[in-house]
Amino acid sequence: MAEFWRGWRAMVPLYVGVIPFGLAYAVSARSAGLGLLDTQLMSLAVFAGSAQFSAAGLFAVQAGWLALVLTTFVINVRHLLYSLTLSQRLRLSWPQRLLAAQFLTDEAFGVVIASGRTTLGFLLGAELSLYAVWNLSTLVGGLASSAVTDPQALGVDFIFPLTFLALLIPLLKRPLEIAVALFCGLATVLLVRVFNPGLIILVIGLGGSLLGAWLSRGRPDLSPGETS
Repeated sequence: MAEFWRGWRAMVPLYVGVIPFGLAYAVSARSAGLGLLDTQLMSLAVFAGSAQFSAAGLFAVQAGWLALVLTTFVINVRHLLYSLTLSQRLRLSWPQRLLAAQFLTDEAFGVVIASGRTTLGFLLGAELSLYAVWNLSTLVGGLASSAVTDPQALGVDFIFPLTFLALLIPLLKRPLEIAVALFCGLATVLLVRVFNPGLIILVIGLGGSLLGAWLSRGRPDLSPGETS
């Protein structure tokens, strides 16, 4: 249990970015015509902020189920990369993997990698910490949606990227990591005006991973807390 609560507390500083995002999602979903129960059930079952935002937008234009499924898949395919990375660091049984996969998010992955802790307890603590605050934020946003007409007024477009930068910067310890981060950042800036954001996440994620693997070929594997 000690590892679980360490993971839970490690996620608390990221609440400042997650709470406005959850509120904004709920407002967007209610504006798209979803009821309070539908809005909350999506947070409970799907638990993927960017995918939920996209789904709310597709519901608003009455898109078909195939568009919903394909869009969600493209946006969340980056989780395959997360899972592959975590599977090399954590020894989990298949039931444990399925449980951890259900609650895996960008933030939980980042916190686990940055901390260097490789226990199921820490991972689940981080995941469920975010799950709790995300669903609470969704509920509050759904109940207060009539008082907020513009989700952007919550500052999600500014606060949320800063949250991910806070996760990224502690991991940039070696020239290799800095080079890959700069490449991914520059490529994103160049592609964001042309392609769908979900596709960019997939392409940049795969491209950055391949670049990092190529640059680090022949070098010993180092954990986030070690330096060369």
